Amino acid sequence: MTSALADRRPEPTLERLLADLVPPPRFADARLATYEPDPAHPSQAEAKERISAFAAQIGGEKKGGLLDRLGLGGKRRAEAARGIYLDGGFGVGKTHLLTSLFHAVPGKRVYGTFVEYTNLVGALGFQKALDQLAQSQLVCIDEFELDDPGDTLLMTRLIRELSDQGVAVAATSNTLPEALGEGRFAAQDFLREIQSMAERFEVMRIDGEDYRRRDGAVNIRALPQAAVSAHARTGSGATLDSFDELLAHLARVHPSRYGAMIDDVTCAHLTGVRRVDSHNDALRLVVLVDRLYDRKVPVPVSAADGGDVLEHLYSEDLLGSGYRKKYYRSLSRLASLATDGAALVEDGGDPS
Repeated sequence: MTSALADRRPEPTLERLLADLVPPPRFADARLATYEPDPAHPSQAEAKERISAFAAQIGGEKKGGLLDRLGLGGKRRAEAARGIYLDGGFGVGKTHLLTSLFHAVPGKRVYGTFVEYTNLVGALGFQKALDQLAQSQLVCIDEFELDDPGDTLLMTRLIRELSDQGVAVAATSNTLPEALGEGRFAAQDFLREIQSMAERFEVMRIDGEDYRRRDGAVNIRALPQAAVSAHARTGSGATLDSFDELLAHLARVHPSRYGAMIDDVTCAHLTGVRRVDSHNDALRLVVLVDRLYDRKVPVPVSAADGGDVLEHLYSEDLLGSGYRKKYYRSLSRLASLATDGAALVEDGGDPS
């Protein structure tokens, strides 16, 4: 019998949360040598060169012990580390470059998305999470974004304290540091905290087109529901969910557990996919799509209206909101996964 994501209620351990702070499978083999800058956008080649130099700088530094980093070892406290911040639209290769940096730096380093770090702090408490992360040479933060005042205070403080202890921090985002939070809450009330964090970074703007959708299309290819359901029954590791039931389930599972929820899933089939009008539903869906994309899980979909293209996954109000960049990234990624899923179904491939 085909299982459903909606039947899964994972409870990952603390050890699992820490072990997951590595590049996702999609980028496990990403290296600077395999990053191919678009000649039409020189900033991509410049970013590649700067990342290489930054990696060499980190690799050449020798950090003291914990007492030294805390300023308790009889020596002066380490100078604040300079970080690097890659800003640009989705699909221009920021994650590839960040992952390449991770692989180019020797010693202990950690890698996670913004939400994974906030979840870690929530699970461990601030000081314990800081102590764990401060043992690293490098902390990589992908998809840096601030959605609420609590996250603003949490992450700006975490970055300042890591930097003060000599830990190099590298981040990617599609929003400049000084503009984080705009359109979502009263960012001006937290301007001092945001600016103090931004001062720790060298900002590099990366221009270019979304490599997943060079034609600019973000429509999601849909299949007949019968074909999606039938394919879900052809291999182990496949799941089958109705879209509404999945959205309801995501509301009951903390986003920090979405990664564990898709453990061993080889193909995630969705039926009845329709427009999402609620920010709460949409933001949870964004996290799930990110985890599916990270793990290269194909997603065959059928549309609620029976059409062969899902033109409007997120409502116009959502796409015009302060979260629009998250939603457009999600559209790009889900369109790619749905294309992979459609090819699998039409070729009669085994989901496993």
